[in-house]
Amino acid sequence: AAAAVTMTQDSLLNVCMDAKHHKTEPGPEGQLYGQCVLWKDNACCTANTSLEAHQDQSYLYNFNWDHCGAMPDKCKRHFIQDTCLYECSPNLGPWIDQADTSWRKERIRDVPLCQEDCEQWWEDCQDAVTCKVNWHKGWNWTTGTNQCPKGAMCQKFKFVFPTAAALCEQIWSGSYRYTSHHRGSGRCIQMWFDPTQGNPNIVVAQYYA
Repeated sequence: AAAAVTMTQDSLLNVCMDAKHHKTEPGPEGQLYGQCVLWKDNACCTANTSLEAHQDQSYLYNFNWDHCGAMPDKCKRHFIQDTCLYECSPNLGPWIDQADTSWRKERIRDVPLCQEDCEQWWEDCQDAVTCKVNWHKGWNWTTGTNQCPKGAMCQKFKFVFPTAAALCEQIWSGSYRYTSHHRGSGRCIQMWFDPTQGNPNIVVAQYYA
């Protein structure tokens, strides 16, 4: 039984989810771009994916951050970081769940995000503008990129997401969970870290696996 448990644990560690742009297995990527460079030693994303993660109108999902006017750069960097974590991190295994969409077989759910990462995201985005709470669904895609659905009003994030927890937990339909755990605690996933200090999310995945 112990061997079976270890096997299950190992299968949750150092894995890539079965989704649109992910590699089948994690491995080194020498040329990761920009904010995704944190994962270059061991990544689920290719260099090309990391480059596209930084484009305003990226072919990754044809998703337009500026659907209610230009998103401020200090806010956009959090969405780029969120994309890098999602596409590149090999440490999300414990939270991989089945997804029944045409473009991916697996997704992440309830990833425990460090409090600072979530609070800073909200802080930097509170004056950005959007028309939707859940960005996974309900857009008007008739032009090939997401537009606000008819009758949806553009409002500042702080009205759409009154708290940091609301932002992190609702925007990608439960992909993240707001926690009171702090960076470096070994109990929460960091979107941001210093790669020269190693990847702090490895021990977090081990703990939850």
